Amino acid sequence: MPSEQGLTKRNNMKRVVFFLFAFAIISNSSFSQFTLKINIVEIKNNTGKIMFQLFDEKQTVLKQEMGTIVENKCSFSISGLEPGKYAVRYYHDENQNGKMETNAVGKPVEGYGFSNNVTGRFGPPSFDKWLFEITSDKEITLRPAY
Repeated sequence: MPSEQGLTKRNNMKRVVFFLFAFAIISNSSFSQFTLKINIVEIKNNTGKIMFQLFDEKQTVLKQEMGTIVENKCSFSISGLEPGKYAVRYYHDENQNGKMETNAVGKPVEGYGFSNNVTGRFGPPSFDKWLFEITSDKEITLRPAY
């Protein structure tokens, strides 16, 4: 028959194992980092570059990149993202001057787009419509408006 001291040690050991197991599960879910892959397809031509920005839900730019167009497509991969809400905007800088060209009334003449493939009526769509959630690795496909 085990002594009272032996039972106490065994119960303490069970508690320690339980807490270590619980901490490992919480740590994995709380500190997980994910990869976002963005595929921009149906680009009008292979001329120029795609100018891309990734935002967090507070509208802070987290990443800004320039991508090469191959076969009317351009892809970006961003790793190390924590679970949360993010947004994307981009434009096709056909003449590679570093700015989106517009006509006399301000309408873009180069392709552009936002996450969720949302569009606006008289200007860009509201930021909350661009937002999407990341809870695991994610791949999205976007199509520019011309």
